[in-house]
Amino acid sequence: MARSIGLDIGGRRIGVAVSDSSKMIARPVEIIDRRRVNPLARIAELIAEFEADEVIVGFPYNADGSIGEQAERVQQFVEVLRARVSVPLRYHDERFSTGAALEIIGARRRKNHTTADDDIAAAVILQRYLDERIEQAGQMNETGCDEGERPTDT
Repeated sequence: MARSIGLDIGGRRIGVAVSDSSKMIARPVEIIDRRRVNPLARIAELIAEFEADEVIVGFPYNADGSIGEQAERVQQFVEVLRARVSVPLRYHDERFSTGAALEIIGARRRKNHTTADDDIAAAVILQRYLDERIEQAGQMNETGCDEGERPTDT
């Protein structure tokens, strides 16, 4: 069974996470340093290595839900990546994923914070995506309706 890969795309680093084959649990895999490694080639390698059938990309909306400069940079990167890989690339809201990652590793935000948490943030993004899929599947099973349909009273 195929896996999902999660990405937390930053200016200098890209955090990578992968799901288990049942797509229930995400785990951090690595941090790609964009200055040292071709990130497009490395992501393509990881897709092949894990036999991934989708890539979930954290989308950095602003706190108010608007799209800022970083989101535009992520979109540009994804468009270039899309031309190199054959699996679907899906955006998922990444707001507050870094904060959740910091809580997980017990680090505190401060100016001299040096702990790289990008891979854990990618795992948080991917886990949220997987949890939502599981929840949606459960709701569909309970109602017998496809997503977006409403059950009718009979």
